[in-house]
Amino acid sequence: MGYKTYTSFGLPTFLVIIVALYLLFTDSGEAFDVGRFLEETSPFVWGSLGIGLCIGLSVLGAGWGIFLTGASILGGGVRTPRISTKNLISIIFCEVVAIYGVIMGIVYSSKLQTVPEAQLYTRDNYFTGYALFFGGLTVGFCNLLCGLCVGVAGSTAALADAADPTLFVKVLVVEVFGSVLGLFGLIIGLLMIGNAKEFLPGSPAVSAIRI
Repeated sequence: MGYKTYTSFGLPTFLVIIVALYLLFTDSGEAFDVGRFLEETSPFVWGSLGIGLCIGLSVLGAGWGIFLTGASILGGGVRTPRISTKNLISIIFCEVVAIYGVIMGIVYSSKLQTVPEAQLYTRDNYFTGYALFFGGLTVGFCNLLCGLCVGVAGSTAALADAADPTLFVKVLVVEVFGSVLGLFGLIIGLLMIGNAKEFLPGSPAVSAIRI
């Protein structure tokens, strides 16, 4: 346990401190400039990362939930075959989480338009890129946690149904409320890009103002 904790937290922290001290004592501190990094990174990169994280994390959450639920359904179905059919609704709830991510990815991708690089770096395009990135990140993490929630609830529902058929509907209500969390993430993602415009070319004079 101690070795894993050191590897997960201690080693990365140690490496960051070493790099920071190296930059400090070699008079290269200006190389670690977050503002410059944010301004020189293409808005297309931020937008594409947001779309990828939105779909990827959503599919990861759905797959994780199906893994948890499916294992319990198959295991409990060996002793109680009647639970195998009606508990498939838990698999559907998990799959809906991935569909949320795909829908938002399609909506976000409509903001990406081809713009010449010399006319790309404008205030509106920066805003759109950041909005797509953080919106996709928010939707992806919401769907990831939603998939885990539905998977654990669905696994419990299958085992409870195998033990007592009257408990299935009661546990299913909890699973339904868990699946709604992904819908909340979808709504937040839509709100975050509500004022974001499509990528549009700006005047060369405005686009040239970069650090």
